[in-house]
Amino acid sequence: DRQNSVLGDGKANMLRRVFSGMQPTGVPHIGNLFGAISQWVEMQREMMKEPGNLSQQDRSRLMLCAVDMHALTTTPSPAQLRAHTRDLIGTLIACGIDPKHSILYPQSAVSGHAELAWILSCVTPIGRLERMTQFKDKSAKLSSSKVCLGLFSYPVLMTADILLFRATHVPVGADQKQHLELAQSIAVTFNSVYETNLLVQPEPMFSECPRVMSLRDGSVKMSKSDPSVASRIDITDTADEIATKIRRAKTDSINEIYYDPKERPEVANLLRMLSAISKKSTDALVAEFSGQNILQFKEALAQAMIEKLSPIRIEREKILETGYVDEVIVEGTARAREVAEETLVQVKRVVGLL
Repeated sequence: DRQNSVLGDGKANMLRRVFSGMQPTGVPHIGNLFGAISQWVEMQREMMKEPGNLSQQDRSRLMLCAVDMHALTTTPSPAQLRAHTRDLIGTLIACGIDPKHSILYPQSAVSGHAELAWILSCVTPIGRLERMTQFKDKSAKLSSSKVCLGLFSYPVLMTADILLFRATHVPVGADQKQHLELAQSIAVTFNSVYETNLLVQPEPMFSECPRVMSLRDGSVKMSKSDPSVASRIDITDTADEIATKIRRAKTDSINEIYYDPKERPEVANLLRMLSAISKKSTDALVAEFSGQNILQFKEALAQAMIEKLSPIRIEREKILETGYVDEVIVEGTARAREVAEETLVQVKRVVGLL
C-alpha cells in the first residue's frame, strides 16, 4: 500500500532550503570564490533577513557539503582527500560562512547520500546518463579501462545529494544545468512510480557571476586540476604570488583597455575579475582605465586581488591551526544526519524497505 498520508506535500508550506556542494580536490581558487562561495555567503545573509519562525534559528535552510564521495572518481590519495576536505570547510568559514546559521559537513559522513543514490538509480534510465555531457567529455579523455562506474553514475549521486534534504533551490552554473534537470526528472519519475509527492523538484538559482577563465588561456575555465599553478589564483596565494601571476597572465599586443570577450578573451577575463571584486561593471572599469596601459591595469587588479584575498588567507590559517573545523564537522554532520533521516525513513517506507 502507498503511504501518501505521511509523506508531506512537496513544496507546500516549505521554507526555502538551499543545498550546494564543492569537491575537496584542492585549494579553492578565485573562480570558486566568485562563482560559488560568495554566492553562498550572500544567500546566508539574505536568509537571516527573511521573515518566518525559522529564518534565524534553523541552520538547515542552507546546507553546504564537501562532496568527498564525488572526488573518489579520480582516486585521490586518501591522506590528501582527508586534508582537502577539512581545509575546504575551514576555507568556507574563512570566506564568511557561519556554522551558526548554516550546516557544513563532509558528504561521506552522512550515509543517506549513498543509500538514496542506490534507490534513485533503480528508477533512472541508463539512456539519460549516457546523454550527460560531462560524462561524455570526461570519458573521452580517458582510456576505456579508466572510465569507472562512479563517473557514469555520478549524476545520480548528485541528485541524491539534493533530494535527500528536499532542497527547494540549488545554485548552479551553466555546466551544472543538465545535472539539475536530471535531478528534477528523477524526482518526477520517483514520485510517479510510487504514487507520491515526497521528493521535491529543486529549482535552479543561476549565478550572475561570469565564469572565471584560466590566466593562461581565456577559452578554458580556471580549474584546480590544471597542472600549471600559473593558470589560477588560489585563495591561499600570498601577495607576491598573486602579483606575479597577474603580471604574467596572458593578454595580447594591444595596450588599450576595452572589453571584447570574443576578440580579447584574456583581457575580458581580467576585467571580469576586477568587476567581481570592485562590484563595478566592465563598462565602468573600461572608462576608469581609459588612457592607461595593460601593465597599469594589471597592477590595479593585483592590488585589488591582494586586498580581497589576504584577509581570507590569514583567517583560514588561524582557523585551521585550531580544532574549530573538527568541531564544526562533528556538529554539522549530526544535524545533516537528522535532516537526511527524515527523508530516508519516508523513502524507505514508500519503496517497501523495512
